[in-house]
Amino acid sequence: MRDHPRDETTSAEVWTGRATNRAQWLLALGGCAFMALGIELAVDSAWTSGVAPLAMSVVGCIAAGLLVLFGTIAFVHVAVKVDQDSLEVRCGHIGLPRRRIPLSQIVGADFVARVTPRQWGGWGYRWRPHQGTAVVVRRGEGLVVRLGDGHTFTITVDNAEAAVRVIRERMRSGAAGAAH
Repeated sequence: MRDHPRDETTSAEVWTGRATNRAQWLLALGGCAFMALGIELAVDSAWTSGVAPLAMSVVGCIAAGLLVLFGTIAFVHVAVKVDQDSLEVRCGHIGLPRRRIPLSQIVGADFVARVTPRQWGGWGYRWRPHQGTAVVVRRGEGLVVRLGDGHTFTITVDNAEAAVRVIRERMRSGAAGAAH
């Protein structure tokens, strides 16, 4: 689950990184199975128990399948980009949910060697009262950004140490530029 040398880019302009969790594809397959069950019930049912129970079963299976399928595909991977102005986090294949944090709102960045879904209550976009907000797609290294409003934002991303270095460097150069 850690492929960092080929996925991250460090340049003078933009740092990019990603993290992937291939195990979530198994959950997506489970969602497909629920949808297939709903379709099978709709097409091949004998309709002996009445229309209402059958309709509820079909709708329930298809809705559960879609929820599981799209909920897992949305968090199969995360892409992080740090440019001169901001930190941007995009989830899944269509980039939603997405969060953009201007570097001027960041007061600190730290590397965390081990972030686990258990710490955050599962995979995905998470919020915990005394921990802050997180995007967790797998267990492993992560980046914790402290914001000026006192909140924190944690992201599981490969080569998080490099992201911390880039953010700290941009914060120093931004502070030095503001002082002149």
